[in-house]
Amino acid sequence: MSSSTAFAGLWSSLPTPLTSWILEVIQSMGHTQMTPVQASTIPLFMKNKDVVVEAVTGSGKTLAFVIPILERLIRRETRFKKDEIGALIISPTRELATQIHSIFTVFLNSQPDALFPPPLLLVSSEQSSPSEDVQRFLSTEANIIVGTPGRIDEFLLGKGRTSVSVKELEVLVLDEADRLLDLGFQTVLTRIITHLPKQRRTGLFSATMTDADALSELVRVGLRNPARIVVKVQSKKKIKTNSVEKYEVVEERRVPASLENLYVNCRASEKLTQLTRIITHEVVQKESSHFIVYFATCACVDYFYKILPTLTRSKCKFYSLHGNLSPFARTRTLAAFSSAPQFSSAPSILLATDVAARGLDLPNVDVVIQFDPPTDTKTFSHRCGRTARAGKRGVAYVLLCGREVEFCDFLNVRKIPLKEGSYFTGSSASTSGDGDSEDINVDVYLDEVRSILKTDRALHDQAVKAFVSFVRAYSKHEASYIFRVKDLDLVGLAKSFGLLRLPRMPELKAANRSSWKDADISWESFSYADQAQEAKRLRVLVTAAKEKGRDQEKRHAANANKKKKNSSWSEKADQKDEKQKRKDKKKLKAKWLKSQALVEAPLPMEHATGKRQREDIGENIQDDDEEWDELAREEKMAKRLRRGDISQSDFDAEFGDL
Repeated sequence: MSSSTAFAGLWSSLPTPLTSWILEVIQSMGHTQMTPVQASTIPLFMKNKDVVVEAVTGSGKTLAFVIPILERLIRRETRFKKDEIGALIISPTRELATQIHSIFTVFLNSQPDALFPPPLLLVSSEQSSPSEDVQRFLSTEANIIVGTPGRIDEFLLGKGRTSVSVKELEVLVLDEADRLLDLGFQTVLTRIITHLPKQRRTGLFSATMTDADALSELVRVGLRNPARIVVKVQSKKKIKTNSVEKYEVVEERRVPASLENLYVNCRASEKLTQLTRIITHEVVQKESSHFIVYFATCACVDYFYKILPTLTRSKCKFYSLHGNLSPFARTRTLAAFSSAPQFSSAPSILLATDVAARGLDLPNVDVVIQFDPPTDTKTFSHRCGRTARAGKRGVAYVLLCGREVEFCDFLNVRKIPLKEGSYFTGSSASTSGDGDSEDINVDVYLDEVRSILKTDRALHDQAVKAFVSFVRAYSKHEASYIFRVKDLDLVGLAKSFGLLRLPRMPELKAANRSSWKDADISWESFSYADQAQEAKRLRVLVTAAKEKGRDQEKRHAANANKKKKNSSWSEKADQKDEKQKRKDKKKLKAKWLKSQALVEAPLPMEHATGKRQREDIGENIQDDDEEWDELAREEKMAKRLRRGDISQSDFDAEFGDL
């Protein structure tokens, strides 16, 4: 398909004419002519032919299977029974399933005689359980089922195994088939396909179909002699030779020809400044009103959703979309962004992960910015394809740092050409992104982001979580020989995230920290804005202080015991002597107390023998008293010796040892 040839004929040129009311709905949508993928696929799919379709994003693949499905069902000779399914469409995400369902609904709401009931949507939802899905199917008598693999599997082989019949199934469609396999649904899909009748038409649709073994196996199991349809984009360019003759070279592309695909070469520390400047440039210079900014992880989306509204100089409306949000929140966000008015004074900016990369038809998107290159290179073209849809013009930027520029050659091999875009300075665009000096505005942005983070400790926690999650995702990049953590300027990246201090992680041990300076902040008083969260932090601090005190006491006790065990032999001997002296002293005291009790006790009879006994006892008591006094005096002198009040010679002289 040439860039100048975006269409491939009128709808009336199809071999089998379309039903009148279907043609009216198509024209009311503004599709006056067919796109190449529609012109190639619809005639085959309306007949008894399975198809494997590969076409660039925004080329009209959804209508290429919606129209044949409706035409086949209309042309059936017999009506479906209450429990029978006519068509089954499986998509990898609930957002894409919801979009496909809405297109079917537009057509079926316009049928004149209401021959077919509205389609049934099966996705994870807060309002619908698998059991309720079966009840809705039976009550509405739906013939067209759209859903995600897990809910389809539960619908056909779980709760609805005895209630849902697939005997009369006419068509099976797998949209974004390669993505279904990437997400690990191969086992579920094989189980579903095995359950379906073989006499059916099957279509596989994707913008990046692969020849992987898993896909080949799925084709072998589910398709019968399929027709492969590959719709390529070709752009023409002229070159000159030395003889001044001109030749026309055809360049194949996997992205729309109307897409301006650019990369911006900047340092890791400058990614945030470049992002805000691109947004400002596109709003002011080109009056762009709808942006999608892609990040690597859900944590990054959450974090930048909090700080970007303050950093962007233009008045913008921000939206957040990622896989960790509830189904209801994702649906609401996508609907709000899609319905935002064009050319508004407040541009709409959707911050998203790859959950918003595939299949979603967002016709008003003017600019796509990839803050982080995707870890899966196939996703790159899907991200870019959210703009420049259906022949409209659009621009996509990707921010590349250092060695990451080699990614451009990698993409060129995969027929996704990239041109170097301008490096945006504070006032205008230039190509000075590879200069020797770091953009002086990096420090300005760093201080500005830090001032935002200082208002709430929760924002700091989110910043650290986003930074760590990005590094982990980066380490798992498909093109690992280009995207290597050891080549990444982690300190510069930390500046781009506005961190108050560097987190403790193995990847930062060998990092050059010469350009890094922690924020000036008291971490003990750095509080959470949420009172409940702050109260919890303070309780943790008190508990930690008590634990620290107990640990210190244990360490002191352990050190004392260790010192006692490691004391010298002479000290141990002295301690042993002292212990024996105290023991002898206690024995003498006990003996003296016992004798006193005997002296005071009255004798039973007064005779000479008793008198002699008392005299003997008195003599023993007197001897014991003298020994007791001698020991006490010796103990007293020993204490004075230990204190240093007397010398060893004085002590020995006192007790006649000299």
